[in-house]
Amino acid sequence: MVKKFLKVLGFVLLAAIIIAQFIRPAKNISGGASSASETIFPIPDSVRTILTAACFDCHSNNTRYPWYAEIQPIGWYLNSHIQEGKRELNFSEFASYRVRRQYRKLEQIHTLIEENEMPLPSYTLLHKDAVLSIQQKEILFSWIKSIRDSIKEHTPEDSLKMPKRRP
Repeated sequence: MVKKFLKVLGFVLLAAIIIAQFIRPAKNISGGASSASETIFPIPDSVRTILTAACFDCHSNNTRYPWYAEIQPIGWYLNSHIQEGKRELNFSEFASYRVRRQYRKLEQIHTLIEENEMPLPSYTLLHKDAVLSIQQKEILFSWIKSIRDSIKEHTPEDSLKMPKRRP
């Protein structure tokens, strides 16, 4: 009786795994090579190389998918992770953010990289090219500072701060 149950259970699980392979999330590929963000914040080649390797897969509208993304439920997990990353920060749509949000996001990027919270360890485990060296971090920090300085130069300071909440 137990052997028969386990056999049926095995077939049901195998059928579920096979059926799951046909239920795929939409790919995060916009087809556009560059973003509108670059028109207001030029990205030097050295910075682009770093961002492409370490950030854009989860924080842009163009993801480079590894072969295992075709296997479900791994594809579902990756899609969920990408959507969450884009909600937090999307470099492809950065130019459409309000100036205060751009300024704050740049500060957050700096902090997360400095504290080794980004890129995520789960990402760098399989993407060794995304592990940032000290020199790469300094390149990013310099670029972030230049953009933040440019924003400060062209924006009233009170526009960059969060308004105080009234009691």
